Amino acid sequence: MTSTAPFLSTGQPSLPGLPADAAPAQRDAAWRQLLSQPDPAQGLAKVGGRFSVACRLPDGRTVLATDRFGIEPLCYRIVGHELHFATRADDLAGDEVDLDPQALFDYLYFHVIPSPRTVFRNIFRLPPGHVAIFERGELRVTPYWTPTFRADAAPRLDDLKDEFKQILERSVQRAMHAPDAACFLSGGTDSSTVAGMLSRVAGRPVDTYSIGFEAEGYDEMAFARIAAKHFGCRHHEYYVTPKDLVDGIAQVASHYDQPFGNSSALPAYYCARRAHNDGVRHLLAGDGGDELFGGNTRYAKQTVFSWYDRVPGPLREHLLRPVFESPIGKLPLLKKGASYIDQARVPMPDRLQSYNLLTRLGMNDVLEQEFLRRVDPLGPQKQQRQVWSAAKTGTLVDRMLAFDWRYTLADTDLPKVVGTTGLAGTTVGFPMLDDELLAFSERLPASYKLRGLKLRWFFKEALRGFLPDEIIVKKKQGFGLPFGVWATRDEGLRALATDSLGSLATRGIVKPAFIQSLLKERLPEHPGYYGEMVWILMMMEQWLRSRRPNYRI
Repeated sequence: MTSTAPFLSTGQPSLPGLPADAAPAQRDAAWRQLLSQPDPAQGLAKVGGRFSVACRLPDGRTVLATDRFGIEPLCYRIVGHELHFATRADDLAGDEVDLDPQALFDYLYFHVIPSPRTVFRNIFRLPPGHVAIFERGELRVTPYWTPTFRADAAPRLDDLKDEFKQILERSVQRAMHAPDAACFLSGGTDSSTVAGMLSRVAGRPVDTYSIGFEAEGYDEMAFARIAAKHFGCRHHEYYVTPKDLVDGIAQVASHYDQPFGNSSALPAYYCARRAHNDGVRHLLAGDGGDELFGGNTRYAKQTVFSWYDRVPGPLREHLLRPVFESPIGKLPLLKKGASYIDQARVPMPDRLQSYNLLTRLGMNDVLEQEFLRRVDPLGPQKQQRQVWSAAKTGTLVDRMLAFDWRYTLADTDLPKVVGTTGLAGTTVGFPMLDDELLAFSERLPASYKLRGLKLRWFFKEALRGFLPDEIIVKKKQGFGLPFGVWATRDEGLRALATDSLGSLATRGIVKPAFIQSLLKERLPEHPGYYGEMVWILMMMEQWLRSRRPNYRI
């Protein structure tokens, strides 16, 4: 949605003093009143739900805001003495705006383009939980909400469990929007929880939709079936094939307003399309549970690295480092200790990028020198350090959660689901990101999220007996895509990848020699690892073909 009018509003906001079923005119009036305040941030901090809003006020100001997770995107551009805004960056760009090389670099680094940058030069996306005020030719962008963790002093576990389950049920009920809502079901903890709560709230067998792959190590349909049977759901399955990717890659890539490289977008699209073909118009997704309650393996891994800081300084400097950095440290038995120290010495959040694909492959080996000359290779790290320091917490686990609310959810997973469901013709709700559940996470002790090295300890304890035991103990997987494996075996998919990367090699971004090595040597040797790089380059090229076919550095 774009706007040349003075007002734009999307989503389902929860405005103070306004009933949920208020008429659109009432809601718009409430927005105008709130944004007209001298400091709109105070009022925005009390708004819940998902929304984006923009308003040109009689006093000459233009005010923009988006929800705490950026579910409803809002982009802007200064044109002369006006601030233009739209829900998509490409609606503001037209054909005349150049692409931003730094944004293309950010895409190769993150596999998405994090806010506030977009792929278009001088067009920006409002970060989640932020407000922008344009007044007298000047723009101020500030947060109206910052993750703030204040753990309950002496929580009673049983009381917390009961409260949590009640909040979950209310969250699902608020996200339904329609009595016939269905849900994604990967077989993981979050989607299974949503399916179970939706069944309870709806009081009927609900429809669940799962994606499978005929590839060893990628398919977890068995767990989806366990959850569906346990909750009495009407279960629907679709097995994605290499041909589906060939047919859908260009369509999905060009649907986004900028390059988007999350490979699970294709499975999500086919899952939503299957639901749409069955008449479903609203789906619930489980995104957010890991990031609110400590379910990602990196939380435990980084906690282990943090233990190094507890070693007394003299012991680190005069014993551990000299030993492990000496030739003795190269011995097989000590090699892991030396690697541990090397990584532990890197401060957070930089340490989270230790395995970044672009840096491990070597920027100078992957990227053209002229392209590198036009960008700041340290730009992503600078931005991440600012986001890392913003959260109000004293614990490593909670700081990692807040960090993931920005980069994993707002910039990656939520645009994936919102974009692909929209392309399939359905809407989507995120009960795990409900405001009440978010507030519960902020006051839940960090030790309940990660108990020792046990991931999402409280979440699983609270739902023991509600979820099947097999779901409680299973390892996280999700809708992982076996692209690399398929690209080495399927002729059509290999041809699409080869053609896409061959075209990209002419744009002055990625070195042709690297692309040749990637396709002919590295991908066949390690399909699972190098397939990710092939995927993000292919999706970039497919987007460029649809939007800027003649683009060159």
